[in-house]
Amino acid sequence: MKKILLFGAGKSATSLIRYLLGVTATRGWQLVVAESNLPLAESKIAGHPQARAVALDVTREEDRDALVAGADLVISLLPPALHYGVALSCLANGKHLLTASYLDDSIRALEDSIREKGLFFLCEMGLDPGIDHMSALQFIREIEGTGGRIHSFRSHTGGLVAPESDDNPWHYKISWNPRNVVLAGSAGARYRENGMIVVKDHSRLFEEPGRVTMPGIGELAWYPNRDSLSYIPLYGLEPAATFIRTTLRYPDFCRGWAPIVRAGLTDDKTPVDTDNLSYAVWSAPLLSFVDASIRGQLEYLGCFDPDLVPAAALSSADILQHLLETRLAMQPADKDMIVMIHELGFVREGKEHVATSTLVVKGEDHLHTAMARTVGLPLGIAAVLVLEQKITLRGLHIPIVPAIYEPVMQELERQGICFNSLQY
Repeated sequence: MKKILLFGAGKSATSLIRYLLGVTATRGWQLVVAESNLPLAESKIAGHPQARAVALDVTREEDRDALVAGADLVISLLPPALHYGVALSCLANGKHLLTASYLDDSIRALEDSIREKGLFFLCEMGLDPGIDHMSALQFIREIEGTGGRIHSFRSHTGGLVAPESDDNPWHYKISWNPRNVVLAGSAGARYRENGMIVVKDHSRLFEEPGRVTMPGIGELAWYPNRDSLSYIPLYGLEPAATFIRTTLRYPDFCRGWAPIVRAGLTDDKTPVDTDNLSYAVWSAPLLSFVDASIRGQLEYLGCFDPDLVPAAALSSADILQHLLETRLAMQPADKDMIVMIHELGFVREGKEHVATSTLVVKGEDHLHTAMARTVGLPLGIAAVLVLEQKITLRGLHIPIVPAIYEPVMQELERQGICFNSLQY
């Protein structure tokens, strides 16, 4: 009997757990969900006979190792900083590991050990990163296979509120980790535009966002992701004059978020004295950046309220996160929406062409979100393929090789995650 161990049962785990419960039911496997919040994990598995929930403090090495030792494959949906400990346990116990997070230096440093032990570690196997890599590479190889020489690559992905649930001036609701929303763009961004390397720091990312029109949805804004340049050789697009990976939002979001960033209210490093501190006093630096066009957005968020900020807050980022969680929360019947757009400029037989590949996925409600579905399904599908020996690679990977992305994308399509392509 195969046993899958999942660390984490938060927002992004809902669809993954549902998929894996279906897998275990048909194959006689077992799913173990390890989570510090045991009632949360128990609610997600809902008494399924092939699953069990376990309370765990993942920082306790002995307890973590004991769980890993009993598994055939491990999936981590923990915050990125906690993946390293899980990775060490997987190495010590000879277990494969999948995560949806960016491949960072700490995991990369384990590459030789992973290969020597004959293990398969797969990072960046979610939505963005994840489905974006896999779908883009399929699209790129398709164009190149018909003689196209690609000179421009733009890839946009966003977790948005669905139009039918869009009822606030931010045109945004929290469908994933709110901390990631607060800190989005904090590392700045690097990309290539018309042959030039462009570097932007955090304060400038939201100031002049790009624009893209999505049929049936309208105009969306984009801001560049952290380091697009590192993916140029991985995608085999060294000759491309333009290469950029971005995050999508509705334009009003960027318009309102830019002054919040400039005012330093996303800072998670500087301690804040919350004793008798009101939101209005905390947000005072905003006033020099605010005009009438966005004041309503900031008032809706509660930035100028006379109420006291949470006493437990340690930084401005904590205070802002509390506002997002309370003012931009999804209601039970709300639906979110994932939009992904790949735009390729290329030359074929001496003529210029543009090709687009687009994806729209809507959630069911505030728990079964499009975000959870598109983050979780790639992990679940890859786990099954590894355990059934349909993916036999070893070593440290992200999903940029056909042996990974071809079978995963086929199963995603069977699960209703389908792209539409257009060339002109």
